[in-house]
Amino acid sequence: MKLSPRDAAGFLANPDTRRAGILIFGADPMRVALKRQGLIANLIGPDGPAEMRLERMAASDLRDDPARLNDAIKAAGFFPGPRCAFVDEARDAQAEPIAAALQDWAEGDAMIVVTAGALRAGSALRKAFEGHANAYALAVYDDPPGRDEIASELKRAGLADTRGEAMEALVALARDHDPGEFRHILEKIVLYKHGDDTPLGVKEVEACAPLTHETGLDDVINAAAEGRQEEIGPLVRRLAGQGHNPVGLCIAALRHYRGLHRAATAPGGASSGMASLRPPVYGPRRNRMIRQAQGWGAAKLEQAISVLVETDLALRSAHKAPEFAVLERSLIRLAIMGRR
Repeated sequence: MKLSPRDAAGFLANPDTRRAGILIFGADPMRVALKRQGLIANLIGPDGPAEMRLERMAASDLRDDPARLNDAIKAAGFFPGPRCAFVDEARDAQAEPIAAALQDWAEGDAMIVVTAGALRAGSALRKAFEGHANAYALAVYDDPPGRDEIASELKRAGLADTRGEAMEALVALARDHDPGEFRHILEKIVLYKHGDDTPLGVKEVEACAPLTHETGLDDVINAAAEGRQEEIGPLVRRLAGQGHNPVGLCIAALRHYRGLHRAATAPGGASSGMASLRPPVYGPRRNRMIRQAQGWGAAKLEQAISVLVETDLALRSAHKAPEFAVLERSLIRLAIMGRR
């Protein structure tokens, strides 16, 4: 049977040992591996590997010994508890011995867990699981984890109280980072909150999130938006020394000011306008942008956007002026404009 992404979170978090097995496949090996790791950990528990309740084999092992998987699921364990027979990186070439083990599976046998790369719809391996009445096939796509999956991960780690802006911030981080990086962020958050029963806050999420190059860009953009003219020159030179692209910085500034303009012109005020921004903005950065939008006003923000559009065109033209000097002059001009 096919296991839908909506139902997958529940099964991976609480595997049903009455199921014969599951195929987890997808184009991204990291996403597939993370799903498999979580499933096996929840199935056999932290002591499972030490108690020899996990039998791991490469798919190529089945070529030399087709009966190995069937032997593994039938083998009696020395320790009590659920058992797992894991086949890594399977292909259609191993579909026959895997299908035979599925058909021979009986309640009390080890659960069969198989991982694979991208598989076409007519794949023999997919058909073995999708056509089995007591097995699952889970396709793992490149979509970032959603709220339910993130909440499930945190709850499993003992962090059940995640709500409001903290969850919104986690969803945004999941979109901006690859699965491995996001898993490390969640691990840091769990360690950070160890022994703390208070609800997870957005500031705590930000404290555990990795710093990116956007932090440096934000510094100079905020300096211009808040009229701190004297800080712009040193910040621009620092960004130039770090290898940043002036066109990229101009685009980032233009995006920031367009966000401010959208907030300033929203019918419900800057606060409601900020809620409509995509990607969403949270925490102290959101409050800061609201203050900037209110301080500038719609009319001056339109002028600022015009300045940045002209700057972008100048940076892309065949002029001979130093690019960072052109950018610095425009940002200083914005800082002066914002103070008037």
